[in-house]
Amino acid sequence: MLKDLRIRLLLLLLAVTGLVISSSAPRLPDDGTRPMSVAEQTWVDSVFNSLTPDQRLGQLFMVAAYSNKDRKHAQYIEFLVKNYNIGGLMFLQGGPRRQALLTNRYQAAAKVPLLVAMDAEWGLDMRLDSSMHFAKQMTLGAMDDDQYVYQMGREIALKMKALGVHVSFSPVVDVNSNPSNPVIGNRSFGENKEQVARRGIQYIRGLQDHGVLAVAKHFPGHGDTDVDSHVALPVINSDLARLTNVDLYPFQKSFEQGVMGVMVGHLYMPLFDTVRTLSATISRNLVTGLLKEKMGYRGLVFTDALNMKSVSNLYKAGELDALALAAGNDVLLFSEDVPVALVKIKEAIAAGQITQEDVDQRVRKMLRAKYWAGLNRYRPIDVPNLMTNLNRPLSRLVQQQIYEHATTVVKNDDDLLPFHRLDTLRIAAVTIGSEASTYREIMGKYQSGPVYAVPNRYALDSTFARIAGRLAPYNVVVVSLHNMNNTPTHNYGIGEGALKFLQELQANPRVKTVVVAFGNAYSLKHLEASRTLVCGYEDNYPAQLVVPQVLFGALPAKGRLPVTVSETLKAGQGLPTPDFRRLRYGTPEAVNLDSRILAQIDNVALESVAYAAAPGCQVLVAKDGMVVFDKSYGYCTYDKSQPVNSSTLYDLASVTKVAGTLQAIMYLKDQGRINLDDKVAAYLTELKQTNKRDMTVRDVLLHQAGLKPGIPTWERTITKASPKPTFYASTASPEFPRPVTPELYSIRTADDSVWTWVQRSGLLPKVKGKYPVEYSDLSFIILKRLAEKVLKEPLDAFLQKNFYQPLGLGTMTYNPLTRFPKSCIAPTENDTYFRRTQLQGTVHDQSAAMVGGVGGHAGLFSNANDLAVLMQMNLQNGRYGGHRFYQTPVVTEFARSTEAGNRRGLGWDRGDPSKPEGPTSNLSPASTFGHTGFTGTCVWMDPENKILYIFLSNRVYPDAGNNKLRQYNIRTRIHDVIYKSLQKT
Repeated sequence: MLKDLRIRLLLLLLAVTGLVISSSAPRLPDDGTRPMSVAEQTWVDSVFNSLTPDQRLGQLFMVAAYSNKDRKHAQYIEFLVKNYNIGGLMFLQGGPRRQALLTNRYQAAAKVPLLVAMDAEWGLDMRLDSSMHFAKQMTLGAMDDDQYVYQMGREIALKMKALGVHVSFSPVVDVNSNPSNPVIGNRSFGENKEQVARRGIQYIRGLQDHGVLAVAKHFPGHGDTDVDSHVALPVINSDLARLTNVDLYPFQKSFEQGVMGVMVGHLYMPLFDTVRTLSATISRNLVTGLLKEKMGYRGLVFTDALNMKSVSNLYKAGELDALALAAGNDVLLFSEDVPVALVKIKEAIAAGQITQEDVDQRVRKMLRAKYWAGLNRYRPIDVPNLMTNLNRPLSRLVQQQIYEHATTVVKNDDDLLPFHRLDTLRIAAVTIGSEASTYREIMGKYQSGPVYAVPNRYALDSTFARIAGRLAPYNVVVVSLHNMNNTPTHNYGIGEGALKFLQELQANPRVKTVVVAFGNAYSLKHLEASRTLVCGYEDNYPAQLVVPQVLFGALPAKGRLPVTVSETLKAGQGLPTPDFRRLRYGTPEAVNLDSRILAQIDNVALESVAYAAAPGCQVLVAKDGMVVFDKSYGYCTYDKSQPVNSSTLYDLASVTKVAGTLQAIMYLKDQGRINLDDKVAAYLTELKQTNKRDMTVRDVLLHQAGLKPGIPTWERTITKASPKPTFYASTASPEFPRPVTPELYSIRTADDSVWTWVQRSGLLPKVKGKYPVEYSDLSFIILKRLAEKVLKEPLDAFLQKNFYQPLGLGTMTYNPLTRFPKSCIAPTENDTYFRRTQLQGTVHDQSAAMVGGVGGHAGLFSNANDLAVLMQMNLQNGRYGGHRFYQTPVVTEFARSTEAGNRRGLGWDRGDPSKPEGPTSNLSPASTFGHTGFTGTCVWMDPENKILYIFLSNRVYPDAGNNKLRQYNIRTRIHDVIYKSLQKT
């Protein structure tokens, strides 16, 4: 008697607080209170009346089903569907296609279509293999923008619908106030009740707006516990004030916004019940008294899984089901024994513990939910198209955007992030824990320092000592922690050796240490001594993709801690960082390209390999500063011994003109140190006494200075038998310092010899008083000489110091064998006429080789990514990485066509509209500029659509006579695909 009075007083107090809604409060029409249409009423009545009393009871069961179990399990589920008319299934582990096939089978056996549910809080991959992971709710709580929670809900809903799933047991709207919580933790949006409510509502809307019934959980709040309810019954010792002001708040708000389902958690609240073993799931005071009567909730009430040991160990088979139904739950989830449970429920009805009217009303609620889910017009799952429907390209975009908005720079005491001057920072990275491949790959795209891997997160001190010994040359070390867990008692998976390694690094005044935690934010309490600290929240592909981009300023940091970690790391802490406009890496849909069309590049690139147009290639596409396609195909040679990968270096051939020499010329023009309309002889006075005395810098750049395409250079230095000893030696020496091959060195005056021959070369005949436009390597031999004269330093040294190092280009170089092993470089021609060897790592162009590999027209090697960085800087008119490489719009000036009858820009090549199969796609605008290379390379930039396209290959291997790349129009056809993928907005 006293107990009942206490509960009534408690519920009265809850109502008086005004924080708990009454049954008359307004709601959106999706929570069970909405009026029924005639069609819905007819369908519900028809189905209800067609069922026997036992069949009606069966509708209240939702049984666990698996798609990774044996035939016996499937047969048992089908038996329950046919013989007990169960209302639904909750699918757990398995795979999408297997689940779809079983769903179709079970639905075919059902008298009333089954309501199918899944626990997919962060995506289908919470339960299924081969499925997409979006983000756990702590990650969502770190974001600066709620809209992405809605978008995630939408994407998950669309995948569920494609998979024949109608109910999502999400979101978790528990306010996680206990850092030691072992079961909620990163499944909660955080510790702020308003944020939890706001983001929970966005998630609910994303699901229900797209046809999936959302279920808020775990009522009345599971955030303040340190016990896992899967194994033991947590006790929630909340007082009335906390319960109303914190735990119930997000549930209340979600009810107001029309959430269609709520799940009651397995937890004990002494505030409501005095029996220690009375879980909320079977508490009438909580389910009926608080949830249904005082809070006025009219949607579907689900039990938490009835097989969880916190409750199942306390009762005999079937008893728990009857108690849960008597408490006021509508749907019995994960019943361990449906036949026995039905007997117990009928006994409870007969004993007056549950009224028949109550049961009938709950069956009708279940049928209304089925009608809302479209089961009145049930259609089987489209299995043949399932994976296509599940792999929506927009899902990948939403997935990445979540981590872009969540990644948090927690501390930046030295103002180190984002990394700025890459020519002054010597960066090394250490990954602790396995599965860090994406992170390592993206780190490598921004800088050339090493990435040391410690696969075992609990590695011995000796392992870390070995790595520490290799870090002496570096002034910045980025340590990332991977494969972390959610167990507070085990330091969230951070080993003692790793912590000691970090302490020793941070004690070194010569090194700045950046610590990145790919895991639970609460783990940061073990890392708060770090002066530069970043939280990525999870350790998956999008997190590993995004974090390096934040470190290097390709993406700004936007996230904030959703929970308080320690006295110094509070909820809401997070430092914004600037966008340095470095190349980003993401999905085509982020920049309005259609990934499914863009994937057709595969067909063209693989055709080039299959038809031996080249043994292999790299293809890169960027738009709006984001690399959206970066793939390698084939092999370095036709014997298929070494696959091409993103690190493979290619001889750029004539792309060197624009990636090397032209950068120096534009720099000098930008600095006002040369005038394009000056005569070249004004800078190279030795030309005043030659036939080249009147040519201007502009005409040389435009290939209209009368220069011949080429002249004999290397041919003068060999005999039929061998290289002339006056020009070459087999060993390096001060007299013969220039490498032509690893076994051949040219005389130190070779450059002067070539220059003398250029000065003496004849000119083309004029046509109507003007020189014709004739593409010439001599133009860039002259321009290199001019640049070096004005700069007063060798071209390669200047470019390395002023462009390649500041841009972080680790692979772009002349003479790559001085820095890389042969195995990193795709071979080119088997030279049988000059060097008489297979060329690999020495420039293919003979004239460039003769002068030691640094030619004005050839000599550069690079992979696609580094070339893309350089060209993106050009596409951005000299702005990149927080630095201005050009102070004026000099690139735009050089890239545009300036002369009638000449398609070329100043040094840059452009498309040829006079040819149906020119160097660029006919779909690209006339403003497109770039260059091609003899070895099978090209780069094209479109300033109107901000598109960058790179193709690298070694089509000259083993024979430069192979013209299939041009014959099959491979490069241009890939360019076509890019424009076909461009979506109209």
